[in-house]
Amino acid sequence: MNNVTPGLVCAHTHLYSELARGMPAPPKVATNFQEILEQIWWRLDTALDLEMLEWSAKLGALEALESGTTAIIDHNETPNAIEGSLSVIADACAEVGVRVVTGYGISDRHGHEGVIRGLEENKRFMDEGGRCLVGVHAAFTCTDESLADAAALADEYGVGVHIHVAEGPGDADAADRLKGLTNDKWLLSHCVYLPTDHHLHGTILHNPRSNLNNGVGYANPARFSNPVALGTDGIGANMIESFRLAYVMQRSEDVTATPDTAWSWLENGWNLVPEARNDQVTWSYDPMDPWHIAFTAGIHPLEVKIDDEIVYADGTTTRVDAEEIRAKAREQAARLHARL
Repeated sequence: MNNVTPGLVCAHTHLYSELARGMPAPPKVATNFQEILEQIWWRLDTALDLEMLEWSAKLGALEALESGTTAIIDHNETPNAIEGSLSVIADACAEVGVRVVTGYGISDRHGHEGVIRGLEENKRFMDEGGRCLVGVHAAFTCTDESLADAAALADEYGVGVHIHVAEGPGDADAADRLKGLTNDKWLLSHCVYLPTDHHLHGTILHNPRSNLNNGVGYANPARFSNPVALGTDGIGANMIESFRLAYVMQRSEDVTATPDTAWSWLENGWNLVPEARNDQVTWSYDPMDPWHIAFTAGIHPLEVKIDDEIVYADGTTTRVDAEEIRAKAREQAARLHARL
């Protein structure tokens, strides 16, 4: 059948941010990317607790299934709820039925003790058999010592590091800071300000909607020799939508670009979570060909199978009550927003 694909992979997201929608306005209007971080995201992540994180992750996993995404690569940052956070995320996704690879993103912005706790959370989760990439927020919020410690932990466990790289101008020297640390298992997210001849190893994670929303510019990932995969950076997990946006963004830069390139970036997600190739999504549109999908609105899954189990059919999930998840998420969002 031409309307069946493997399960899609969201190669970069933040499940902790699902409750952000509708959050109160920041204390002042952010006028650049650094202020967006300080006024919005860094206020949000410090307000989260494990109960909020649980329902945020469940909501994110639910919406992933509803868009045909069966695997999520998550990057968690909850500095006041570090211990146990990765298990909360993994358990929430398992309950819904979605595959997840997660990791705690360390940062020195709350002091080095937070880095130590974050590295320990990654280690604990891996020791307990969790699917993990060692997380780093970004080079510009970490000391050289912290970057080296994260790389060493990843090497010890034979996994990669998942890190934001040169997302904004304040991290433009990330390539120099990370020199000699990276390998092909690393995931380098955003890379908007990364030089074309950067010499870093790993897969570049392109997040076109987030980059537009944050006003940081276009990464133009076709210029890199690294593999490229698609993410959402926490704005849902609809990878068909991300593919369409990646295509038209490339087209705005290069009128000769075709949907095939952006689709190859989507397909690279299967190299990062190979099990998703065994999942099966039956879509509302036939054929699921990039030249069709790029110009066809409203495509949605009719059925989703993960490990041969039907986890989504007839417009709803089979393992969990979707309305209950949304109701509980609204309750936790109200708690979160009150703190903000």
